[in-house]
Parts: sequence; structure tokens; C-alpha cells
Amino acid sequence: MKNAQATLKRLDWFSRFTDSNITVPFTRFKIGVESLIGLIPGVGDIAGLILSSYVLFEAYRLGASRSVKRKIVSNILIDFVVGLIPIVGDIFDMFFKANTRNTQLLKDYINKTAVPNKALKTNRV
Repeated sequence: MKNAQATLKRLDWFSRFTDSNITVPFTRFKIGVESLIGLIPGVGDIAGLILSSYVLFEAYRLGASRSVKRKIVSNILIDFVVGLIPIVGDIFDMFFKANTRNTQLLKDYINKTAVPNKALKTNRV
């Protein structure tokens, strides 16, 4: 469980970095490094796909269910495929924030499956 919490902390940082670490001037809207990288035709979308795969890697490492991993893959593919469309894809990526969605999916799964610590009872004579 301690390992899972450390991983979720890293994923929180990663999600903010890739999806919402830069405030757009004169607004409250935030974008991430992935949105900026995505502006580079072709290469940016592949780089975004590779970056997004990190959350999937951690989901496998933490033993997430097939359902959770399937949803993560679905979000990654939606982000990638729509991101291939010039201009529209870049705008979509700024709002969809796949890494944040996927980190939240994994958090929800870990929190739902976490077993509360129960004190072991021992009988001593």
C-alpha cells in the first residue's frame, strides 16, 4: 500500500506536468507540456502517446484490473487519434487531459480495493 501511495504521488505530479502545469495568461485555464508538444505535427502526437503510456505502465505494475487498464488505453487512444486532427486535435487535447483522467481512474481503483489494516489478535496464555 505504501508503494501504491508513492506511485500515485508520482502520477499526480506527472499528470499536472503533462496536462495542467502552465496557466494561460489572463485566464484561469491551464495546459500542460503535452499540449505544447502536441503542436509539433506528427512527432508531437507520438511523443504524447509515449508520455501517456507511463500511466498505463504504472497501472500494470500496481496490478490494476483489466477494466481499469482498458479504460486507460481507451483514453490514451482517444487522445492520440483526435490529437492527429490539425488544430481541432490540439484544442481537444487541452480540454481532454487524458493523463489526469487516467491517474484518477487508477486512484479510484486503488482506493476502492485498499483493505483497511486490521490488528492481528493473538491469544497469549
